[in-house]
Amino acid sequence: MKIVLKGGHVIDPSQGIDGMMDVLIRDDRIEKLAPEISEAADETVDVSGCLVVPGLIDMHVHLREPGFEHKETIKTGSMAAARGGFTSICPMPNTKPVIDSPEMVRWILEKAEKEAVVHILPVGAVTKGQMGSETADITGMAKAGAVAISEDGKSVMNTEVYRQGMVLAKEAGIPVLAHCEDRYLVKDGALNAGPAAQKIGVTGIDNAVEDIIASRDILLSKETGCRLHLCHCSTKDSVRMVKEARADGLAVSGEVCPHHFTLTQDDIPGDDANYKMNPPLRSQADKAALVDGLCSDVMEVISTDHAPHHADEKAKGIAKAPFGIVGLETSVALTMTELVHTGKMTPVQMVEHMSTAPARILGIDKGSLKPGKMADITIIDPEAEYEICAADFVSKGKNTPFDGKKVKGRVTHTFVAGKCVYKYKKTEEDRR
Repeated sequence: MKIVLKGGHVIDPSQGIDGMMDVLIRDDRIEKLAPEISEAADETVDVSGCLVVPGLIDMHVHLREPGFEHKETIKTGSMAAARGGFTSICPMPNTKPVIDSPEMVRWILEKAEKEAVVHILPVGAVTKGQMGSETADITGMAKAGAVAISEDGKSVMNTEVYRQGMVLAKEAGIPVLAHCEDRYLVKDGALNAGPAAQKIGVTGIDNAVEDIIASRDILLSKETGCRLHLCHCSTKDSVRMVKEARADGLAVSGEVCPHHFTLTQDDIPGDDANYKMNPPLRSQADKAALVDGLCSDVMEVISTDHAPHHADEKAKGIAKAPFGIVGLETSVALTMTELVHTGKMTPVQMVEHMSTAPARILGIDKGSLKPGKMADITIIDPEAEYEICAADFVSKGKNTPFDGKKVKGRVTHTFVAGKCVYKYKKTEEDRR
């Protein structure tokens, strides 16, 4: 099977490519990139006016399966990923049972092989049952196919246990994805400590809740030599600490989620739990630091922290509803709208943050359009304007604060191993 992607603007930071080019796919591999490909093909796809980029990689998602299939499944989460332009996603281990053993890692991979439409790259837990008291079989999970370890959803508060986990991760050659939250400080916090929390009458979450653990984890990374990746950074001091750690030559990276570089606590309209996420929406100063960190390449990754919940759970209000919003189907549009079209970030940087850098940090052979590589490709129409509609999401979760938001930038095709697993179909409204 030969497919030619014709007339697109190819961006591939791994090769320094940023220009008009055709792409030839043969079976599951990229065969050739050239200014003009005229040879016969089984299918020619006109991608003129679009960006053709290495398949996007999301280092931080929650697929909820096993145990919480009413929120999301591997199948529905992978379909949402494809619609959002992601060809590879890393599901976190806070399921039921927890992904804390080689057997559970293999279960995820076997389930994904049967039902997922994108690559599923499992993340194993740091501790058994995510109880924080004893390290899991990190070596075994890495051998079984886990690409990283994380206690996401909480932090390992026992510093010695966490240090042991980092040592094992270093020996296994996989990174630690850190959720930075001091559980003794967060208490029953629901929103950022500030005007919104005071107005709604809920306990606030100070920046120190994140910053103290981020500092600790960086120091442990320095001691152990493990690769450390700080998940969903939300504070200006997290950006500062990542910058200083990288300047010191440490293997430390950080990610920012679209909701944190798009919204602040000032955007919370009232007691609407679609604005409740962990870490919370912060201040304007924090948002500005996050945007600057991304656009100056201090923060290397944009991830979604896709966290689907049932509508009944989110209807309980901010005080009682669970943390989290969905993000797989809005990430590209928000990044294009908030960062690229505003001139703060170049399209090349966007691809670097959403594909090339995640592949490098995870140590996987993806994030590139080099001939011979697997044909994981995302195609984006940068000029498409529309309103986000939660009702149209493929994900089971519709919990988003962006329903009705006007955006510019749409995923039109997602190819995984040479197969088109998502193609945007124009609606009557688009045609008008």
